Amino acid sequence: MSDMLVVKAKIKDVVKGANVAGDFAESLNDKVVELVKAAVERAKANGRKTVMGKDL
Repeated sequence: MSDMLVVKAKIKDVVKGANVAGDFAESLNDKVVELVKAAVERAKANGRKTVMGKDL
């Protein structure tokens, strides 16, 4: 697993009124890492070194 990009306390702020399983933050983090890596590849494919919102 890579470093956590997701802040567990912030997840709880978003899901008010719902419980959060112990493995949720790690799974969400894995998805975020995948999205970021894909965005970097898209930026590179478009000849940029800067990752932008449109790369998502």
